[in-house]
Amino acid sequence: MTGPPTTTQARTRAERLRQELREEIVTAAFEEFSQRGYHDTGIADIAQRLGIGHGTFYRHFKNKRDILDHVVDGLLARILEALAAENAPDAVDTLDEYVEQCRRISGALSEIFSADPRVARMLLLEATSIDAELTERVLGLFDTATALTAAYFMHGRELGYLRADLDVDGTARAVVGVILANLLQGLRTPADREAQRRTADAGLRLMFDGIARR
Repeated sequence: MTGPPTTTQARTRAERLRQELREEIVTAAFEEFSQRGYHDTGIADIAQRLGIGHGTFYRHFKNKRDILDHVVDGLLARILEALAAENAPDAVDTLDEYVEQCRRISGALSEIFSADPRVARMLLLEATSIDAELTERVLGLFDTATALTAAYFMHGRELGYLRADLDVDGTARAVVGVILANLLQGLRTPADREAQRRTADAGLRLMFDGIARR
């Protein structure tokens, strides 16, 4: 027979339930911010969506700005996960492998942004309207993306499958700019996933026509 749970087991279960509720609150906040906008969303709206009281909310988060940080952190983490170990800059050795790697990354990002247009809206429009600190954090994502892209280009140039005269930093900024333009277009026509796919494919073709060694 199984005896009563030990103190350690009870604490573990309580912590798991606490973490699950925190995640549910973050998800509910994302839903409310996406639907109403950050400034028009109140703690009461988030709590009502989950059927919890204000006290429960404040046991997990200090205020609305605090939970917005967690919402943005979660979205940024999802994007950075697209650059997993197999997609690291030094994970490939040939142009064909790099092309396939770029297609994997493009597909992973498409799954995030095209499947849920609210992600791009939250990061590009909503979060950057709150304050300078949060705007800088979001813009930091593009700095990170540019630095990573430059690392891919540097690796390819060193191995010889990309052009020896490639302007690594300038080209990285240009490529990230193309990605950003596609995200903004997705906000204008979120239901037209075919157009978004075609734009992403065209961007890859344009990129490789310019950077591959001939």
